[in-house]
Amino acid sequence: MSKQKVVVALGHDALGSTTLKQLDAVKKTAKALADLVEADYQLTITHSNGPQISMIHKAMSELHRIYTDYTPAPMCVCSAMSQGYVGYDIQNALKSELLRRGISKPVSTLLTQVTVDPYDDAFYEPKKALGRYMSKEDADLEVNKGNYIVQEAKGYRRVVAAPHPIDIVEIDAIKTLADADQVVIACGGGGIPVIEQQHILKGASAVIEKDSIAGKLATDLQADELIILTSVDYVFLHYGQENQTPIKTMSVEQAKLYICDGQFGETDMLPKIMAAISYLSAVPSGKAIITSLDKTADIISEKTGTIITS
Repeated sequence: MSKQKVVVALGHDALGSTTLKQLDAVKKTAKALADLVEADYQLTITHSNGPQISMIHKAMSELHRIYTDYTPAPMCVCSAMSQGYVGYDIQNALKSELLRRGISKPVSTLLTQVTVDPYDDAFYEPKKALGRYMSKEDADLEVNKGNYIVQEAKGYRRVVAAPHPIDIVEIDAIKTLADADQVVIACGGGGIPVIEQQHILKGASAVIEKDSIAGKLATDLQADELIILTSVDYVFLHYGQENQTPIKTMSVEQAKLYICDGQFGETDMLPKIMAAISYLSAVPSGKAIITSLDKTADIISEKTGTIITS
């Protein structure tokens, strides 16, 4: 019997929000992932990077502000940096946990580029806030550079586009490693957004949603399952209200009806549901599971989590 090929998407809870918190968080995350490996799942892992890319962007911008000879890092470079160091921590923690259990298996992080459409509507209405809070004066300087700024309660922040992913550039390399039964960490933070211009890939000033790329990755790999680990055990109807109700199973059609009813938060649960729908529309034999990191072991016996099927 062939192994279950699974794409696992890790949320913020799996990583922490600072370098030190991340080191502690990935130890717990590694145990959850190792449970799946031990149950004979073949894992391809992707992860969020919101706090990490914001930290890098802020650090590089501050370095340029203090030492003008240093150029600020473009958003695509910040994305690559976050992929590298988050992947480094995950792969080391997971490798150590697997060896502790007597499992010798390669774990690799692959810097991954993802093409986006330069005419994607997201570029005309950027909404993804990141980086430091700025004064009005600093915000005006960013606007003069052509960057988008939004005013929040704490001050001004830069916002960038979150375009839809088109193609995963390194998908063949990911498939090769996965087919060799290696654990692969890829498309971290949604992947490095690039625009193809006359066969040359140029970094885009954007970020790609982690959930969106998870659905794309599961589709391209023809995965048996897409597991999205978040902060809640189930997807809920009427979330946060007195009558909130866990959804244990639902079909794609039911999910679409719930979306029309406005049941899912636009910035938290909705992207996860949309990723599941995208994947299951392309791989109708698959299964999407949304649950918390703490309940990962229960996924194997289907004791918890929301299961979505076509």
